[in-house]
Amino acid sequence: MDAPPLVENYHAATASDRRIPADVVIWDETLRDGEQMPGVHFSPEEKLRIAELMSEIGVPLLNAGIPVVSAEEARAVERLAHAGLRAKVLAAARTVPADVEAVVRSGASHIAIFVAASEVHLRYKLKMTQEQVLSASRATVRQAKAAGLHVAFVTEDTVRAPFDFVERLYRAVLEEGADRVVVSDTVGIMTPLTFRWFLREFDRRVHPPDLSVHCHNDFGLATANTLTALEAGARAPHVCVNGLGERAGNAALEEVVLCLEALYGVKTGLRTERLYELSQLVEELSGVPIAANKALVGYNAFSHEAGIHTHGILAHTLTYEPLQPEVVGRARQMILGKHTGKAALAEKLKERNATPSDPLLAELLQRVKRETESRSKEELRAFLAEYRRLFGRPGLSDAEFWRMVDEVGIRAVTA
Repeated sequence: MDAPPLVENYHAATASDRRIPADVVIWDETLRDGEQMPGVHFSPEEKLRIAELMSEIGVPLLNAGIPVVSAEEARAVERLAHAGLRAKVLAAARTVPADVEAVVRSGASHIAIFVAASEVHLRYKLKMTQEQVLSASRATVRQAKAAGLHVAFVTEDTVRAPFDFVERLYRAVLEEGADRVVVSDTVGIMTPLTFRWFLREFDRRVHPPDLSVHCHNDFGLATANTLTALEAGARAPHVCVNGLGERAGNAALEEVVLCLEALYGVKTGLRTERLYELSQLVEELSGVPIAANKALVGYNAFSHEAGIHTHGILAHTLTYEPLQPEVVGRARQMILGKHTGKAALAEKLKERNATPSDPLLAELLQRVKRETESRSKEELRAFLAEYRRLFGRPGLSDAEFWRMVDEVGIRAVTA
């Protein structure tokens, strides 16, 4: 008789409710939206380093940036487009002919043409009518298709736009030949249940041949909403390494990929054992530290200190870990501190082939607890103060800005 499973897997019970495509395309936005995180700047050389590693890992599609932004950005996109990467290189453009032409010149094979859709964006940012947006969108999609590009059409703030306009706009660009359409939760206000409803309604009205989603993390729901979209049939989720991106960031690449692989059993084609290496490289080049408790790649993700937990892990790793750390290129750590138990100490002592008596082990345990509890937090407080100084207001300081103003020669207007 077969032994019962050690853990139950209830994901199988909901398999019939999911429409996850077998050929999911991980669309990485680290080099575009990730770089738009305040204080982050990648040089063309740094973008290439990240892109090369992504390509080696198996990321199939990456957004290199918006070439019309600056000469340096154009050089970065062109460099990636001609680097011989296995990954397809995409560049972004507004619904402006010059933007599309800049993408064509860059040599990128894919383009994402974007425009706002909600009334607040149209009225206060673009100062355009719905008809003007429709016309510009049609024209630039037509222009990009004529240039031989694979075209994805993106609307900002899709989920806060009038649905009738959303339907008209997406139908129009599909008529012009758009290959893929992208629905965006630009300010992260969707919940999984509402997003599922929206995407089902979108599918019913638009019938997109290839759907992508772009989810922000303002309420901490980016990964959950991205998974909801995949369950609803979306094929190309937008992700950023370490969850970088505007404001609170985007859906994290490592989270979406491992949820697909480990929870749903969907193969992404990525070498997951190198995801931590990618995470560390992006941390280094972006200058944004990974949160200690960040899922999968945070420094504490596979660390254990509490006595009950370490005892369980030593008995069987499934007790307090959902997957082996090696799957993402990590290693398990047993932390010695206030919450340590005897089992962790006994395991640690095996490194010296030491097997102490119970009284000695108990004395050692008390010393470990006293030592960690008595340590000063001054060094940690100093680190936090410096962190807040650097990241509380990234970019130029007021002093640096006003110095530049004076150097340029801008003067106050007197009455």
